[in-house]
Order: sequence, then structure tokens, then C-alpha cells
Amino acid sequence: MTEEHFKKIISHSKEFGFIFPSSEIYDGLSATYDYGQNGVELKNNIKKFWWRSMVQMHENIVGIDAAIFMHPNTWKASGHIDAFNDPLIDNKDSKKRYRADILIEDYILKIEGKIEKEIKKAKKRFGKDFNEKTFRETNPNVLRRERDKNDIKIKMDKAFNSEDLSAIYDLIIELEITCPVSGSKNWTNVRQFNLMFKTDLGSVSGESTSIFLRPETAQGIFVNYLNVQKTGRKKIPFGIAQIGKAFRNEIIARQFIFRMREFEQMEMQFFIKPGTQQKWYEHWKETRMKWHKSLGIPEDYLRFHDHVKLAHYADAACDIEFKFPFGFKEIEGIHSRTNFDLKQHEELSKKKIRYFDPEKNESYIPYVVETSIGLDRMFLALISYSLKEETLEDGTSRTVLALPFSLAPNKAAVLPLVKKDGLSEKAKEIFNNLKSICNCAYDEKDSIGKRYRRNDALGTPFCITVDYESIEDNSVTVRERDSMNQERIKISELSNFIDSKVNMNLLF
Repeated sequence: MTEEHFKKIISHSKEFGFIFPSSEIYDGLSATYDYGQNGVELKNNIKKFWWRSMVQMHENIVGIDAAIFMHPNTWKASGHIDAFNDPLIDNKDSKKRYRADILIEDYILKIEGKIEKEIKKAKKRFGKDFNEKTFRETNPNVLRRERDKNDIKIKMDKAFNSEDLSAIYDLIIELEITCPVSGSKNWTNVRQFNLMFKTDLGSVSGESTSIFLRPETAQGIFVNYLNVQKTGRKKIPFGIAQIGKAFRNEIIARQFIFRMREFEQMEMQFFIKPGTQQKWYEHWKETRMKWHKSLGIPEDYLRFHDHVKLAHYADAACDIEFKFPFGFKEIEGIHSRTNFDLKQHEELSKKKIRYFDPEKNESYIPYVVETSIGLDRMFLALISYSLKEETLEDGTSRTVLALPFSLAPNKAAVLPLVKKDGLSEKAKEIFNNLKSICNCAYDEKDSIGKRYRRNDALGTPFCITVDYESIEDNSVTVRERDSMNQERIKISELSNFIDSKVNMNLLF
């Protein structure tokens, strides 16, 4: 996947009603997006599949929906007020503020772009005889740029892991990184800024309390741990799942919906006995990777990335990364959070947050293994992998969104061959019967070929064409999206046929 493919994803998402820039009639609002009529269906299907996988299929995991607003002490206990910061730097000429890590990452991406350009030129020059692996291992320009890239990464990791703001600044100066707006190298020192959105609770000036929009959904689970455990009579190990919005005041939000200020998370906190965290950490790593692969994503598009520097609350952590057009990036995190969160809430609230083990007749603060997936990133990953340009046997091309059938916004489109001779009425009758089983579309505008192409681009698995024969034999032509094969199906068997192909159970 390339940068060109990424541009295609963005334009396709808008053109076909998946994602729109927020407040577009007012020229938009940076790093905020609205999900359109097809985007919201795909997003809801992802949520539904995750919820069924995580909650419905596990007898010891339940779900909650906690409030976005929480008592400010929540964020004091979790460490967000004191430690949830990003290193930022200002350009004195443009007056623009940037995340220091993104400036350096962009510099690395430029080096990678030069490497890819070298490879592209060599492919063109050598044609079928070109061996990319050998070229990467022997070409002096590629080797030099790889060394430069690795040296920068080592310096960057060292500076950020030690939170050495001076070293971060020195690296930006050493690399002669310029401001994207002014083109100058006139930088301020690097400083830390908190990423939480602050607002006031209460309407009377002087009587309001400062609170925060939650930067993560996990704390809503932790503060409700005892409520769920006692009312649900849960025994350890058990989990609490949640899907919800979170907010981070990213200075530079970029890469479409990959990094936004308002985003949605699908999280599960699994409460366990201390000392068993390594076993459960490995269990959830394996389980979550299987979930991603069940969506048809190939192995070479997914990988684990172990954290070198652990967060203050963790004793083990890794990311599941997806190969986006802009490189491998995190879509899900698996973290062994120890008992940090519950312990902090117990200390600050002065209330016991313990689990009583009746078998051992003792109380303890449970440990936690977390799985946290970015819903918007998962959406982008599916679109990135599924959007394809195909050249057909007759030399024409088509755009197809090859989503898993069960996740597609519409499972079928009902298409009368023409808008006369009773075909529209027959098609609408079929549509009305199918819509109670699954999301369907009805489309009678343009030629049948154009309608096929439009539904390919929307990811619709099946197109059902009502023709003149349908009036006589009560059969329809069903065209499958990926193979484009067509077969005649009795109208009476249509519901069972569609359900047998698109049912979400097929993903398990």
C-alpha cells in the first residue's frame, strides 16, 4: 500500500458516504470527522462483532457503559493529571506548535520515501529480472539511508524513553528539521503539555468545578469494578468490557481518522489473581490476534510490537500493528496493568476495592490484563485492506471494497432490470421481505452494469437482479461481489441463501 492508495481511501470514503469532514460547510474542524450513512453501518457492525466476540462468547465477561464525565479525582488517581503529556515544540516564525515525535517521525518517513523511490526506479530499469530483497541488501544508497534511519530511531527512542527534552530538541536541530509552514529552523525548546480537555461543571461563574473529558474509557471500568463484581456475583477471573468515546487534545492530529481528538475505544479489563498475569497476558495476545485474522486480514499485514519502555502502570505491554499505507501502526494494545489502577483508586477514595477469595479466605486487590482497540483505527484498517482496483478480463477496471460479508453496510442490493413492466413492483416486494433479515438497498437508477459497479465500491456482497423471467418463474439472478459469478435463485429461497452467506456467526 502506498501514499497514493491512502489518498484513494480518503476520497472513496467521502464519495461513497463512509466518512465526511466534520462541519464541512464551515470549512471543517481539524481532526474531526463524521461517519456517513454507510460508514456508520460498517462501524456498528465492527462494534457488534467485537461485542459478540468479547462479551456474548465469554460467560465470565460482561459489559457496561460508563459516563464520559467523571469525578476529577479519577484522573488524579490514574496519573493522567500529572503524567499525560506530549513533548511539544513551537516554531518562532510561523507561531505553529508541533509534537516533537511527529516531526522526527515525518523526517524518517521522508528517508523511507527516498528508499522506495530508489526501488521503484530499479524495478523500472530491470523489469522482470528485478530482485527487491537483493537490491535492498546490496544497493549502497539504500544501505546508507537504512543506516541513517536506524541511527535516528535509536537516538529518538533513547531521548523519549528517558524523557530528555534537551536531547529531543538537539535531535531536531541536528537533523535540520524545518517548520512545514514557514520552512525555518527557528525552534523554541521542547516542553511538555497535558492532553486532556478541561471544561466546567456548573453554570454559575465562581461556583463551577473543573472536570475533564475522559482521555480513555478504562477508568470507567475500574471505578465500577466493585459494583459489577458484587451485583453480578462474579468470581475471579472475570472481565468488564466497554465501547465508548474518549478525547485527547492532540496538537497535531493527522492521517485521516487514524489520530483524532474525538475517537472511540473498545476495551476489556480482565481481573485476575496476582501472579497469574503472565499466563493471561499471553492468552489475550493470542486471542486478540486470532480475532483480527478472522476478518480475513493476512498475516503479513499484522504483527506484534513489544513495548521497550513500559507505562508506569504496566509490567508487560505490546501492540497489535496493522500495515497501513503509511506503515505499520498500532490498532490494539494488550497491557498487563498490575493492580496499579485499583490500588490508586483505593488510596485516593479511602474505600476498599478488594476481592474476597472464599476458597483461600483472603482479600486482595486484583491484577488486570487489558485489551484496548481503537474502533476508528480498526475501521481504517478494514477500508485500507479491502479497497482494491481490479483489472477485468475484458480490459476494463472496477473499484471493489472487499469487506467481510458480515461487516458490509448493506448485505444485498435489489435491482430491477428496468423501471417498467412490473419489475420495480416485484423488486420492491423482494426488498421489503429481505429488509427484516439484514440491511439491504434498493437501486433502480442507471444501467444494471453501473449499479453493479456502484455496489462493488460500496462493499455490497450480493446484487439481486429482477428481470422479465422473474415474473414468470419467481427466480432472480444473484451476483456475488468478489467472484462476480451469477446464479438463479428462487425468490422463496432468497432469505435463507443471503443469511447463509452474511451471518456474523460465519466469522467465529
